[in-house]
Amino acid sequence: MNVLKLSAAALVASVAFAGVAVARDQIKVTGSSTVFPYSQAAAEEFANKSGKPAPVVESVGTGGGFKAFCGGIGPDFADITGASRAIKESEVKLCTDNGVTDITEAMIGYDGLSIAVSRANAADWNLTEEQIFKALAAELPDGKGGFVANPNKTWSDVDASLPAINIVAFGPPPTSGTRDAFVELVMHDGCGKLEGMADLKKADEKKWNEVCSRMRQDGPFVEAGENDNLIVQRLESDPNSLGIFGYSFLYENADKLKGVHVNGVEPTFDTIADGSYPVARPLFFYVKNAHRDVIPGMKEFLEEYVSDAALGADGYMAERGLTPLAPELLKEVQKAVIEGKKFGS
Repeated sequence: MNVLKLSAAALVASVAFAGVAVARDQIKVTGSSTVFPYSQAAAEEFANKSGKPAPVVESVGTGGGFKAFCGGIGPDFADITGASRAIKESEVKLCTDNGVTDITEAMIGYDGLSIAVSRANAADWNLTEEQIFKALAAELPDGKGGFVANPNKTWSDVDASLPAINIVAFGPPPTSGTRDAFVELVMHDGCGKLEGMADLKKADEKKWNEVCSRMRQDGPFVEAGENDNLIVQRLESDPNSLGIFGYSFLYENADKLKGVHVNGVEPTFDTIADGSYPVARPLFFYVKNAHRDVIPGMKEFLEEYVSDAALGADGYMAERGLTPLAPELLKEVQKAVIEGKKFGS
């Protein structure tokens, strides 16, 4: 090994891997359940084209992915993590504290956060963000300046125009980026439309954030774990329930599920891309650059992941539900990933 040719990060990695380089000849990808099918697709394509072992791809949620990714450098720690939100400052600190100081961020496309029901449900669901908040928030304003535990049991309790069926919504746990995005994009918007909440935000933003972010824990909202396929199964077994997950899962299960319109807009590729669908977010993956020169095939896998064949408008990830980036932005992402642009630089 010519140490003089190694970058500082690669040198640290080579030391961390010393004596155990043969312990792992497969790339390890972890993270978001929403990004999982895209990472899996890239892994399969990479293996087919290169003949190398397919990367191991795990679905542990965005928060769990960053915890694993930022744990350190060496064969025991993930090389790449998918995320359905941008990395938080606290996670950057966790990485830094554990010697993971050189990472590359890649935005791969957009995903609509969809609410879905079984096709066996005959109703045409069209919910506003305010109605969703009134159904799923832990507390609601009492009209006297205070708050009470959410009393709504049925959708018709929320609004007389909605079906008189019990509120049951299956969604992701707090460790999930999907949960973070749902709270920010739906719950906060719906909460802000309630009488008196704009004044509360001006007077006590901390209290506003607390009230507007807390999901019910008394039954109507059910944390269903990080496996979105389990939510699909639950919707099939209970046609009156709703599920919350990334648009890709609705797209992949369109024969079983139908999307709920939000503020009158149906989740589709076009409405997510043009911004008319109100519940959309960017998706990311993060690369541990210290592993690039140590894990076999990692550079080639990254090239495959950000290739036009994968992320382009007609790429295989669009076929799986990803809303593609604009061509100019995709070129920027490709350049950053292939050159290993350091996050924050």
